[in-house]
Amino acid sequence: QVQVAESGGGLVQAGGSLRLSCTASGSSNYAMGWFRQAPGKAREAVACISWSGASKYIVASAKGRFTLGRDNAKKTLTLQMYDLQPEDTATYYCAADPGYGGPCPREVWESAHTYWGQGTQVTVSS
Repeated sequence: QVQVAESGGGLVQAGGSLRLSCTASGSSNYAMGWFRQAPGKAREAVACISWSGASKYIVASAKGRFTLGRDNAKKTLTLQMYDLQPEDTATYYCAADPGYGGPCPREVWESAHTYWGQGTQVTVSS
């Protein structure tokens, strides 16, 4: 079983920056990604990367502002967020999907084998 843990959320003013980190136990051959869920909205994939690093995804609203990094040796996934805006306010979740070839871990209705962290809150004030 893979254990996933996030850190790095917080409160920041619009235009500010935050760095989220995620660690996952076990081997590193899993797709990893950051998802977010704002109140009253569905969870969405923000930035993901395949286990090999060859395939990446970043949601259109984050392109040019968010940078995803992965270190398989340290089993960590980081999300550096710049120029944060109030619409980025959400709970951010890290996920790991062992053995999955795509960049983004599968959602709960797609697979029972994706492991999720508890989430970390990001709040951006205007």
